[in-house]
Amino acid sequence: MKKKSGSAEEETKAAVAAEEKEEKEPVPVKAKKKVSSKKKVVQVSVSPKEAEEIVVSLSNAGHSPSEIGLILRDEHGVKNFYVHTGKRIQKVMAEHKLVGEVPEDMLNLIKKSVALQNHLAKNKKDFSAKRGYEITVSKIRRLAAYYSKKGRIAKDWKYDAESTALLVK
Repeated sequence: MKKKSGSAEEETKAAVAAEEKEEKEPVPVKAKKKVSSKKKVVQVSVSPKEAEEIVVSLSNAGHSPSEIGLILRDEHGVKNFYVHTGKRIQKVMAEHKLVGEVPEDMLNLIKKSVALQNHLAKNKKDFSAKRGYEITVSKIRRLAAYYSKKGRIAKDWKYDAESTALLVK
């Protein structure tokens, strides 16, 4: 028997092969453009001396070093204070005797522990908050040991819930 070149069987095989080929080829996907939600920082030329004066005035107004850094970045266009002036914000504050007796990170942990103490006084059965309080106190004690070795706080400084609550207020 002679096979015809255009038989139905061959046509179906060719159609199936064409479909498989189409399935294997990846379909190009267009990449979506990301929309930035961050505000663009406007570059403002501030001399290093002016930047130090801004730090002193903001510190006198009661801002912490991290808040001062954010204000300098957002409002005055100083992206990196250290690169701009060659000094750290803490160093400038120390030169003008504006540094607190407790470092900022430790003070933030103390504020958190006081808030947790107040919460636990009202909610005695909140055991997850109690664990959070214990972890926070542990962090404070570890930081206190580190800072006492470095000389940033007194060698005999100990965490006490009542006395440190007065630091926050």
